[in-house]
Amino acid sequence: MPGMPLQCTMVSVVATRGDGADAQVLLLHRAGAHLHGLWAYVAGHIEPGEKAWQTALRELHEEAELRPLALYSADRCETYYDVREECVAVVPAFVALIDADAPVRLNAENDAHRWLSFDEAIPLLPFGSQRELFALVRREFIDHPPSPALRIPIADT
Repeated sequence: MPGMPLQCTMVSVVATRGDGADAQVLLLHRAGAHLHGLWAYVAGHIEPGEKAWQTALRELHEEAELRPLALYSADRCETYYDVREECVAVVPAFVALIDADAPVRLNAENDAHRWLSFDEAIPLLPFGSQRELFALVRREFIDHPPSPALRIPIADT
């Protein structure tokens, strides 16, 4: 049957700290070949045998040495056309709540980071779907308490 395949090989993680008017979101400045020189958020490829939420935790640790106080499904998947793979990529999004005092330690994929308000961060994102995701996270995780049904238990991981 002709058509374009769907692939889910990545996840994205929006890391936040604080709440209400003081809430901030983490942006990373990409140093690697992919998205070089752009501001983005934590994202990465799912490894064999790994669940998407496990990838979110691993990538958050690998890229920024952060461990969240809580992890939520953002209840949203990013989708985009991947010209390299000739597919529609589906990327589950997660929201990680980070301790305000947790230090960020970057790996070689990134050369800078910034904790910004959502108003400051959204215009820096290169893609409309990313800006829409941040607007959703602000609306559903900052302006309103997130639904407990979206929380992913991570205490034993």
